[in-house]
Amino acid sequence: MSVETVTTAPSPPGRPPRAPSRGGSRRRRSREERVWGTLRVLTIIALALVTILPFVYMLVLSVRPIAEVLLEPGRLWVSPSEITADTYREVLTSVDDGGQGFLQYMGNSALVATVTVVVTLVASILGAYAVSRLAFRGRGATGYLFLIVYLFPPILLAIPLFVLFSQLSLRGNLLALAIVYVAQTVPVAIYMLRNYFATIPVSLEEAALIDGCTRFGVIRRISLPLSMPSLIATGLYVFMIAWNEFLFALLFLVERRDNWTVSLGLSRLSGSIEVPTTVLMAGSVVLTLPIIALFFLAERMLVEGLTSGAEKG
Repeated sequence: MSVETVTTAPSPPGRPPRAPSRGGSRRRRSREERVWGTLRVLTIIALALVTILPFVYMLVLSVRPIAEVLLEPGRLWVSPSEITADTYREVLTSVDDGGQGFLQYMGNSALVATVTVVVTLVASILGAYAVSRLAFRGRGATGYLFLIVYLFPPILLAIPLFVLFSQLSLRGNLLALAIVYVAQTVPVAIYMLRNYFATIPVSLEEAALIDGCTRFGVIRRISLPLSMPSLIATGLYVFMIAWNEFLFALLFLVERRDNWTVSLGLSRLSGSIEVPTTVLMAGSVVLTLPIIALFFLAERMLVEGLTSGAEKG
């Protein structure tokens, strides 16, 4: 029985090689999509664990008795019978009543952060609109100069501001701290809002000007409603900076404990050997929870605002 050998004739000279079949290309693309999809899921899980586990461990330590923590410090679960709220009561009770006074510190931080957000947004809205819409010499470089100013480390400003506020008798004043935060956050807020204002069609503003609106009327009726996602994202970013800032709070408020912010109060807990670890963890949870709550309340607006301005429409 003969076996016939089938040979494939080579392609004639000058003719391009035969293209691969569509089925093979489709299978290869499907395999790559599966690999990248798996890597994406694993990356998300790893990042979620790195982010969530420290907070979960902090929360577990804050509700466990200190005796149990000393016996098993690495345990990540807690039985219902072990849960105690004594640490939170101690953290939130006023100093006069034997607590740590965090309720007052949170009020001070909320006041400073709110004033910072309001003043920063008012100043940055006008500045960002001017940079993105008005024609003036040096307009292109001005927007980047704001960001360059923000890149200077705060420690360079600490000593001059400390001397200045001491001479003005403003040390220990929450208003002085808010002024410093405004000066820190206005440059980056202008940079963030400028990109969003640039995406708003100029034709809408021109139509409003033709209808008789003033420039401030255009900002109030056209620009601000359309830029609300970016305003919320910028405001939340500024609030987080003012809420968590420690260096200037230490410089200006250390002598006035009744005006301490929550970050300054937490640093006192971490530097004291008399404070149990569970109380320190409870203070850390109290410091973190308001930011987490604000983030989830404004999550959709925050994501939309941070990604706005990436494309000019």
